[in-house]
Amino acid sequence: MKESIAQKAVFANGCGIQPEKDPVLWNDWHVLARSQDLAPGCVLSVRLLDQDLVLWRGQDTQILAWDDRCPHRSVRLSRGTVVENTLVCPYHGLVYDHTGQCIKVPAHPSYVPPKHACVPTYQVCEQYGLVFVCLGHPASEIVPFPEWDDPDYRTFLCGPYPCHTNGLRAIENFLDAAHFPFTHTHILGDPAQPALADYEVTTDKEGVQLHNLRVWQPDPAGTGQAAYVTYDYQVLRPFTAYLRKFMLDGQILTILDCVTPVQETECISWMLFAVNYEIEDDDARAFQETIFLQDVANLESHNPQLLPLDTHSEFHVPCDRGSLAYRKWLKQLGLTYGILL
Repeated sequence: MKESIAQKAVFANGCGIQPEKDPVLWNDWHVLARSQDLAPGCVLSVRLLDQDLVLWRGQDTQILAWDDRCPHRSVRLSRGTVVENTLVCPYHGLVYDHTGQCIKVPAHPSYVPPKHACVPTYQVCEQYGLVFVCLGHPASEIVPFPEWDDPDYRTFLCGPYPCHTNGLRAIENFLDAAHFPFTHTHILGDPAQPALADYEVTTDKEGVQLHNLRVWQPDPAGTGQAAYVTYDYQVLRPFTAYLRKFMLDGQILTILDCVTPVQETECISWMLFAVNYEIEDDDARAFQETIFLQDVANLESHNPQLLPLDTHSEFHVPCDRGSLAYRKWLKQLGLTYGILL
């Protein structure tokens, strides 16, 4: 994929992600929509890593992801119209085929557009009912979620949950059980029982893992039954984390949290759930929405908003071992986007 003129302008102004500085993010998969939101003929304006994109689907094509910019006069193609398997610019009616190449200029019916009259395009993959996009060259497959196809589990999608916060802060919050008694009182924690026992933390080529994190919860499964539960977490990509929650009577809840970095201080969480017990889909989604809305006020109040990797920028307590390992791993990856430098 070649850098577009628009991308070069963005980088020159010092805004947005720079591929050479953050190849881990540039070459990763990020969720941008639900597949069901892009029926044939649909066009969506989306934003990823400070870059405006257009998602669209023709009558006989898979979902396509392009720069949201007509290379003729730089208007948004997301305001355009799908005609069969082409996207028509709303300004001068220029027609672009599924490869991004301009194939028609209505003002000059016999004109043959040059090869550079082409919109930069990006790789798209649909999985778990979601649309994943990679701005660069995928370094690996989309993160696996084994329970999605396991007949012993019921699965559903929660979200999207937009939040004006740094996406790395959102992942760190996902790993943090110490806030449960105070942010999720009477559901995931009890202020009268806030103590956390020690837990195991490891880091390897697969990412960061937290094991055997035990917590008392008044309503761990959304069924009203209190219990001690145990969490295992994995951070698989900078903006992707997974948990397994072990409850009473062999009940297990798993979540794959895919956080889309819209920009450095704005993100969207898409949460894939799987449970091996009975609960209505609407009840499960309502339960998770309650939890997320309780988190928003704290997530949007961080100051600084960017995540500091310097261990002296914030002070830490023993139960922060997981988030410290996450920050150390991000530093090892050389991440700069979303990081307080």
